[in-house]
Amino acid sequence: MTEVAVIGGGVAGLACAVALAERGIALTVIEGAQQLGGRASSWREPGSGDVVDIGPHIFHTEYHNMLALLDRLGTRDLISWQSGEVLTIASKPRPTVLRQTPLLAPFGLVPSILRAPGLGLTDYLSMARTGWRGMCFGEEQVAELDRISALDFLRGQGLSERMIDWWWRFAAMVVTNVPLERCSAASLMRIHAQLSGYRGLQFGFAKVGLGELYTEQATRMVREAGGQVRVGVPATALLGSERIEGVQLADGSRIATPHVVSALPPQQLAALLPPAWRDRAPFDALQRFEPSPYICVYLWFDRPLGMQRFCTHLYSPERLNYDFYDLSQIRSGWEGRPSVVASNIIYSHRAHHLGDEQIVRATVDELAEFVPAAKAARVVRADIHRVPMAIACATVGFEGMRPHARSPLPGLTLAGDWVQTHMPCTMEGAAKSGFMAAEAVLAQQGVEARLAQDARMYDDLAGLARRLYLLTTSRHSVDNKAENRPC
Repeated sequence: MTEVAVIGGGVAGLACAVALAERGIALTVIEGAQQLGGRASSWREPGSGDVVDIGPHIFHTEYHNMLALLDRLGTRDLISWQSGEVLTIASKPRPTVLRQTPLLAPFGLVPSILRAPGLGLTDYLSMARTGWRGMCFGEEQVAELDRISALDFLRGQGLSERMIDWWWRFAAMVVTNVPLERCSAASLMRIHAQLSGYRGLQFGFAKVGLGELYTEQATRMVREAGGQVRVGVPATALLGSERIEGVQLADGSRIATPHVVSALPPQQLAALLPPAWRDRAPFDALQRFEPSPYICVYLWFDRPLGMQRFCTHLYSPERLNYDFYDLSQIRSGWEGRPSVVASNIIYSHRAHHLGDEQIVRATVDELAEFVPAAKAARVVRADIHRVPMAIACATVGFEGMRPHARSPLPGLTLAGDWVQTHMPCTMEGAAKSGFMAAEAVLAQQGVEARLAQDARMYDDLAGLARRLYLLTTSRHSVDNKAENRPC
């Protein structure tokens, strides 16, 4: 009998598998696709021979769980970090280059933002209350802020409409993947606090295909621990009624096991559940998780374009692409090649009616807005990836729907960036959820382990503000209890 079955071979599932294999547990990883990696998978593009991903991803230096996974696998040195410069925003009439400065957190990027065109003193001053809320933000505030949209919250904090349009509409799309008026205020403020609260935070990119960072290495660890990895055979049902007894596979085989970790998206998990459990909490919310679709574009040009290696457009209702990456400046061994540009059409409903050729033309036009050389260059190859669910939409109420790792169905543990990790839906959230799931499985076997790492206390002034907030609210709570104590 397999000790543990892990369904889903993306970051979450493989993080869980690696943590369990380290402890000598024989497990079976089940992946329905032909390759591991999920939404962070890679393959060799046949026309060019280049390894490309389902879509480009970003790391940053506060990704403690994802980096811990890469440390276990020996691939952390395959991340290329942006030193100083964070990203270039294609604002008009001139781009805004965000650079980290030696200023104390949360002010490291402020000098760059003060040079943004189109904003004035009143716009910057209107950020004061929101900046303070970001420094004080913690998980105890999530339930309250999750009930309102980020747009309503920001307007309630007194932000100017120009600052909302210039920065926050862009931020909502690129970090939560939903428009500002639909975004949970809690989800957006968590990301704002985590990105601004640490001094010298850096972004990074994989020097190789994303899947090359962890899929083969994790497979080897699982097999060395006596387990197996099965790809190309989807799970079709979880077996058992009052507790999990195994997994049914599409090829007709069954895997008997008392412990199953589901690292699937919510809708896929819903289809596997025993019928008696589908209407019970928290599973009754699975169908309400809204997918945020992506269209990821890869363009091979006939010449170097001379662009920054990481750029982004500001928000516009008509815009398709946001972030752009010149992989010829990121991937090892690609130096001096003509540009290979990857881009993301986020929350891509507005592009679903477009064919591949239309998407390529629109992407080149939007790239040429800040890289004029793209207009004169020729696209040699193009590859379009349509991703039905990049992440779950962080809409109003999203945080309250996120389930805990240990489910009420005995024998079933949940993983995935959409579960309750106190993190946004990112590779970091996925890796943390995998470690949390491994902790839960081990606990059921009587083994106590601490694998997942929580976000650390903010640095500098942001950390001071957070500590003062906690001290004040703690004293306020004590005073309220004293006032309400019977005489």
